[in-house]
Amino acid sequence: MVEMVNRPYASAFEAYAAGNPDILCLSADLTSSCEVDGFRDRHPDQFLSLGMAEQNMMSFAGGLALAGFRPFIHTFGVFMYRRPYDQLMASVAYPRRKVRLMGFLPGVTTPGGMTHQSIEDISVMRSIPNMTILETGDATEVESICAAADSIDGPVWCRVLRGAVPRLFDTPIKVGEMRELSTGDDILIVTSGICTEEAMRARAAFARAGLSIRHLHLHTIKPFDARALLDHIGSVKHGVITLENHVTEGGVGSLVAETMADAGVGKRLIRLGLKDTYAHGGSRAYLMRYYGLDALALVRGIEDLMGQDFGISEDDLSAARVEDVHSLVKAEAL
Repeated sequence: MVEMVNRPYASAFEAYAAGNPDILCLSADLTSSCEVDGFRDRHPDQFLSLGMAEQNMMSFAGGLALAGFRPFIHTFGVFMYRRPYDQLMASVAYPRRKVRLMGFLPGVTTPGGMTHQSIEDISVMRSIPNMTILETGDATEVESICAAADSIDGPVWCRVLRGAVPRLFDTPIKVGEMRELSTGDDILIVTSGICTEEAMRARAAFARAGLSIRHLHLHTIKPFDARALLDHIGSVKHGVITLENHVTEGGVGSLVAETMADAGVGKRLIRLGLKDTYAHGGSRAYLMRYYGLDALALVRGIEDLMGQDFGISEDDLSAARVEDVHSLVKAEAL
């Protein structure tokens, strides 16, 4: 049974930031939705509310970093880069300021539809010089994201999970590394974020079917250890499949494709994710099934890669978790 941890970011950020006057908590009017309302109440001297003015907040954070502070910006991911893109580039990325961009609701983790779903942020951030990209996939990574981000000499983009989060790992994020979750020599699966748990659901079924799977989880998307990935690709016979909570263009699938192409690797690659589409509103489980981001989609992708029907159905997969995606606090917490 997977342990569920309630609001791990809330306690982790407070534990990391409290008592360190250089760290400032910035909010764009989504304070409780980003789980820093308790920090605001208990540490008001380290909290700044910038309101629904993300462009101003981004430039303000750049100025704070220039003055020697380490601002942690908290808002939904979409509002962190779509609205203030110019300020993000000019005030944070170009001068390489130590601004920690904590973006909540990555991909389809919200029922809010296109306006709230951050589906192309990795594509954007990978193209920005000086930007580090981290993504959380479980409670342990959420708990360690602040320290990991704050270890970087420059801006950091973080995809943060909120609410009830499963604990899948027992070691914190180590920037620049990847987690090897299973060893095998038939297929390499590369996943990130919430899709890693889906891949873990599928692995046991394939093991029973006699398929040997190597599984990598990426919490660090930039910088990326291409040599380590190539070593893993070289260790499998049949090819690679990626699964991500993001569009397939520019994300983890593209990262793997570019690495293989640059090295002249001729093995087959299948990229699973959002296919040139915006997601509509709905529960996370529904959206992951509808857009092919879940364990069953991975099963079908592997069958395509192998050219073989393994006869695996939903009943053969490990149980899926079903959690309440709606906030009990207020409507803004979509």
